[in-house]
Amino acid sequence: MKMSVGVEYALHCLLYIVKLKDKDYVGIKALAEFQGVSESYLAKIFTKLGKAGITRSVPGVNGGYELARNPKDISFWDVVEAVEGKEPLFQCAEIRQKTVLVDQNNLPDVYTKCPCFIKKVMLDGENEMKKYLSAKNLDWLYDEVYGRILPKGSEEETLRWFMEKKGETYGN
Repeated sequence: MKMSVGVEYALHCLLYIVKLKDKDYVGIKALAEFQGVSESYLAKIFTKLGKAGITRSVPGVNGGYELARNPKDISFWDVVEAVEGKEPLFQCAEIRQKTVLVDQNNLPDVYTKCPCFIKKVMLDGENEMKKYLSAKNLDWLYDEVYGRILPKGSEEETLRWFMEKKGETYGN
């Protein structure tokens, strides 16, 4: 299984806007520059995040993006589903029904009424991943990254960078 890099970009960008206060919105241009990715690519990701109710855009000269919900209420799984969609990762094609030993015109109940055991195992695994990622939220991520992982001062440096970019862009 491979999730797109869009999930990673989404999580990183959301991390940068978790602690912004009212009226401190972040624009796509600044987020794209900070991440070294194109604005158009990031805009597509933020469109998906907005449709999922994770972010909302704030129009206007000083506009940009903000979280639409409390960071404690936005899980990693919410972000994965927003970017990747809600389809199960494993798509069972019922190939067990197509083997040479099975009468295609008269499929036994074991092939039509019972779920494919492989599908069941794969979906159980996906549900475990979903449960784990649902337990990790943006507030937890922020505390881990800025409280334990990055050196002291990184939080302020990051927020200052975005505020300076906002000032350059809007002449504040």
